Amino acid sequence: QVQLVESGGGLVQAGGSLRLSCAASGRTFSNYNMGWFRQAPGKEREFVAAISWSGGRTFYADSVKGRFTISRDNAKNTVYLQMNSLKPEDTAVYYCAADRERWRLRGDFRSYDYWGQGTQVTVSS
Repeated sequence: QVQLVESGGGLVQAGGSLRLSCAASGRTFSNYNMGWFRQAPGKEREFVAAISWSGGRTFYADSVKGRFTISRDNAKNTVYLQMNSLKPEDTAVYYCAADRERWRLRGDFRSYDYWGQGTQVTVSS
């Protein structure tokens, strides 16, 4: 089992920045690829970004490419999502997730094995 706890969400104006963190505990963090997803009210959970177990590969949704950056610190068992140039359409609950599949970065939320409880991000116009 892996336990994941997100933090760093909040209210920000359009054009602003936020940095989300996801702290992991339980099994060895570096055994997992990690992903960030988001879900707005009435919408399906949406892929945002993923990072490989070593941090050497990343993968982004087109909607956030160039604005968001995913990173990880395996010594701290933490994955981050730096979000810049935020837009109102980025408003959602953001979740981090762990994937036992280490050889591919995946964008399908159904492929991920462990989830955090989510953190709310609200971007005002």
